[in-house]
Amino acid sequence: MAFFDTLRQNAAALSIPGWRPLTRWLRRWLPTGLYTRSLLIVILPMLLLQTAVAAVFMERHWRMVTERLSDGTVRDIAAIIEVIRSYPQDSNYNEITRIADQTLDLTIAVEENGQLPPPRPRPFFSILDGILTDQITQQIKMPFWLDTVGDSKLVEIRIKLDQRVLRVFVRRGSTYASNTHIFLVWMVSIALVLVLISILFLRGQIRPILSLANAAESFGKGQKTEGFSPRGADEVRRAGLAFIQMRERIERQMEQRTAMLAGISHDLRTILTRFKLQLALAGDKPELSGMTEDVNDMQSMLEGYLAFAKGEAEEDFGTLNLSELLERFRNDFELRGRKLTYEIDGEDEIAVRPNAFTRLTGNLVSNAERYAKTLHIHAKHSAKWLTLTLDDDGPGIPAESREEVFKPFYRLDEARNLDSSGTGLGLAIARDIARAHGGNVTLGESPSGGLRAIVRIPA
Repeated sequence: MAFFDTLRQNAAALSIPGWRPLTRWLRRWLPTGLYTRSLLIVILPMLLLQTAVAAVFMERHWRMVTERLSDGTVRDIAAIIEVIRSYPQDSNYNEITRIADQTLDLTIAVEENGQLPPPRPRPFFSILDGILTDQITQQIKMPFWLDTVGDSKLVEIRIKLDQRVLRVFVRRGSTYASNTHIFLVWMVSIALVLVLISILFLRGQIRPILSLANAAESFGKGQKTEGFSPRGADEVRRAGLAFIQMRERIERQMEQRTAMLAGISHDLRTILTRFKLQLALAGDKPELSGMTEDVNDMQSMLEGYLAFAKGEAEEDFGTLNLSELLERFRNDFELRGRKLTYEIDGEDEIAVRPNAFTRLTGNLVSNAERYAKTLHIHAKHSAKWLTLTLDDDGPGIPAESREEVFKPFYRLDEARNLDSSGTGLGLAIARDIARAHGGNVTLGESPSGGLRAIVRIPA
């Protein structure tokens, strides 16, 4: 896997213009998956090795065996020619024909006053034709004619002997290595078996990694990861155990934080209740009106902080209809004399934490409700992501402050994210909920001149 990354980096680092097409090709076609890369690491060396063996060893083996077989055949033909020229023969050459057939496995015929046919075009890829030509030229040194591409089982050789022509038919298997393909079949078959074993083995090795990735992704989205247990190689098991320990530490920290905040909430609410009781007993005195407002602000800030810290992480995932949610917000806008429009691309039903997602969207909608007259919401539900785009015509937020407003209790002059009774936690809670779903909330400039809020979470 690191091989492909290094190859990409080295190719990208090359400044030679001729390498740029190769760099683009590598980036486009090299696989990115661990399983595919592992298979290529196994298969490519095997293919290169087989190609080298076929190109070097097989070619030399085939040529060497063919040379020896052809040499033996040409020697036999040379011996027959010597016998015909040195000893008297019967009129039909029956005796030499019998000896060639029974002893040398050759079929011969002698044609009186025969002529050689016109030369045939030499086959481009025929090793046998070239080797036989060289052997006959070196050993017999007489005019000849070859047909190695005719009958698939026989090779015909014609030799010019003065006024006669000797025709020789020899089995093709006696002149060249005809069983070399068996070795190739065995080599390819063994390679296929090894590739199949590699595929099965790699599937078993990759599956624990995918399981760990899915568990980490689910935990990042705030979903439960029950049923996950480390499996596979030692390194993968160690990574799985480290993930489980990390998850347990995070969950324990969240539980401790929630328990601590619950205790703080109980204590502070008790004190605030006493303040309210004492103020009620004191009566409606003008000098106590400021204190009453302070107590109410403290109560509102306490509730907002607890909701932010708690994050509603304990809520399970469920389904929610976008159209019903947005229709409810549209009715609220109309009651306040403002206009809200929306459109939905894709499935209406989404899988989220219903209460948390409602609060996320509600914080952004109420934020626009305070400062804008119109709001348009575009929901796009694709196979992988759910994207909500909220565009209003309010005063907006300066570009340099669009990240700062997500900080808890951050207040902006003429604050866009809180009113006089706000706590400065609306956008912080919205982003916290979005990130608990594995997504995020970002701010930008709306085409309407106000603020654009984009919520993007995994579908």
